[in-house]
Amino acid sequence: MTLTKRVIPCLDVKNGRVVKGLHFKSIKDAGDPVELAKQYSDEGADELVFLDITASEEQRETIKNLVKKVASVINIPFTVGGGVKTVEDARNILLNGADKVGINTGAVKNPKILEELMNIFGRQCVVLALDAKRNYELKENVNALDENGKKFWFEVFIYGGKQETGLDAINWAKQAQKLGAGEILLTSIDKDGTKDGYDILLTKKIVESTTIPVIASGGCGKPEDMVKVFKETDVDAALAASIFHFQTHGVKSVKMHLKNKQIPVRL
Repeated sequence: MTLTKRVIPCLDVKNGRVVKGLHFKSIKDAGDPVELAKQYSDEGADELVFLDITASEEQRETIKNLVKKVASVINIPFTVGGGVKTVEDARNILLNGADKVGINTGAVKNPKILEELMNIFGRQCVVLALDAKRNYELKENVNALDENGKKFWFEVFIYGGKQETGLDAINWAKQAQKLGAGEILLTSIDKDGTKDGYDILLTKKIVESTTIPVIASGGCGKPEDMVKVFKETDVDAALAASIFHFQTHGVKSVKMHLKNKQIPVRL
């Protein structure tokens, strides 16, 4: 049986509004999270991701009341991330209507949290949000070749892409799975907001080095970009923001396009 591929709109939320940037910077307003969430759910999105993008940096909890409002207007699986550092943070998010909890900075700072979350809520609730960027300053044993044959490695970033960690993304993905992550939301910072396609190489490497579902994120500008990431990697889902928020493409039309290209999707 072929598993259907998932199409997931993403709401990056700042100050209660959905925003979209380029390489995690130069943020612009994209609308009301509750309105957009309802629209995407009605249009047939498979899941929805809500990221409170400044919660970790501002050392505060996720905006719970907004999570609750979004959860009340959708009927699809809902992942929420941003500022999760403790089991209590995760519990609050789940109690306000989320099905899964996304965690990046909190897990890098304290990897054990992944194990705790898995033990309490189950692996299916724990989504490792992994933000990675190419680094051409070589480290021992950590290198890949880019499209032009130059050596580099993928580095993990935290605090909404603002701080490097020195961690190799491939190794971190493997470790996170061992500790308890049930899914990886993989975002390429290099590709974020560029609209010129996903980072196929990064996606491929993470998918091949783990056995849990991976969501590709960063760089989707047209339906064909989703076709490419599904055809060239064994990724489980593709996430997009700009193409949905700015009405260039609707969720339904993107899924029809995927189906026409022989990608198994749920219509």
